[in-house]
Amino acid sequence: MEQTTLFGPICQVATMDGIPLKGSIPDDKLPKIHRAGILIKDGLIEEIGVYAEMHKRITANTKTIALQEDFVCLPGFVDAHTHICFAGSRAEDYAKRNAGKTYLEIAEEGGGIWDTVTQTRNASKTALIEGIIERAKKHLSNGVTTIEIKSGYGLSVKEELKMLEAIKEADEQFPVDFISTCLAAHITPKDFKGSPEAYLKIISEELLPLIRERNLSNRVDAFIEKGAFNETQIIPYLEKAKELGFLLTIHADQFSTGGSKLAVEFNALSADHLEVSTDKEIDLLAQSNVISVALPGASLGLGCGFTPARKILDAGGALAIASDHNPGSAPMGDLLSEAAILGSMEKLSNAEVLSAITFRAAAALNLRDRGVLKKGFLADLSFFPTSNLNEIFYHQGGLKPKMIVKNGKVIYEQN
Repeated sequence: MEQTTLFGPICQVATMDGIPLKGSIPDDKLPKIHRAGILIKDGLIEEIGVYAEMHKRITANTKTIALQEDFVCLPGFVDAHTHICFAGSRAEDYAKRNAGKTYLEIAEEGGGIWDTVTQTRNASKTALIEGIIERAKKHLSNGVTTIEIKSGYGLSVKEELKMLEAIKEADEQFPVDFISTCLAAHITPKDFKGSPEAYLKIISEELLPLIRERNLSNRVDAFIEKGAFNETQIIPYLEKAKELGFLLTIHADQFSTGGSKLAVEFNALSADHLEVSTDKEIDLLAQSNVISVALPGASLGLGCGFTPARKILDAGGALAIASDHNPGSAPMGDLLSEAAILGSMEKLSNAEVLSAITFRAAAALNLRDRGVLKKGFLADLSFFPTSNLNEIFYHQGGLKPKMIVKNGKVIYEQN
């Protein structure tokens, strides 16, 4: 017998239904239902409407979760870019950056990504799984119900497989959805005896087929930047990934431009970072189907400028916001705080910020079943203890959800 559940009454439900994927969004275009009810059947939204009317029509088989205080209900947030599969800490890197050294200087001294690679290689798969789940608990407490997680701290066939297996096994143990991405093209490992091109050839011919065969991921990322891979080196790798059926995303325009152009040429799902994108890159992205993913956590962690989010939206682009949670450049790992701060710095409407961490972020992961509250979509819901949606971003992450629903089931309740 099918089980249905009715939640309500809810002061405000921001459904996100009908908002376009691209372009700016004034707050008065944010669709809201007041004194609402949400009916859920088999993990999907069945109906959203006025609670009093819906309650009159429920059957004996419907479970009612009566809300005794004021709540605003939002779609479960989607964090479309994280690196939460890792071991160790890079607190020393953070101290050195604040003392005046650059990201690239620290990397050349043995810190940076290679430091995390060393620590992650030394960790067991069990330890990686435990670390993923512990960090995911923090994301969940902030309203995140879908988390993209990259590899990229293994940098060998064996170690990248270990990371992707850890992500898959953690996904089976934790109620939030984990979307894995292969970032073996992060940097050329320091212990590799050969050129960047030779390294990319090995992982494209040996690692990527195994990932497909073992169903560990359908996504490939690449870091196109000084100290990582340039546009010429990475092209054969991206071509091979597409040939094998992988969806693409690109670390682009973080310290120098070039990556966003390749993201457009390869029809990638997203171009992520974009802190130094100029009007030329912004216009190119806006005219494409590539989602621009801002990573304000990296700007805060590195002490650098933010992604030009306002310009991207005004140009007609699609903007998502993700945490970039990683041990080096973005250790905060708080999507709600970071999105609210970016909104303040870039003068984004609350509707634009909310869209960027719900359905627009889902589109960056090629997920079309979440991020909007409407019939047939996943019943992923975050309930914030307030009667006014604006309070959520006003507190810049200080106001936390009190209850979170994933696939129709309550998976988190704040004491």
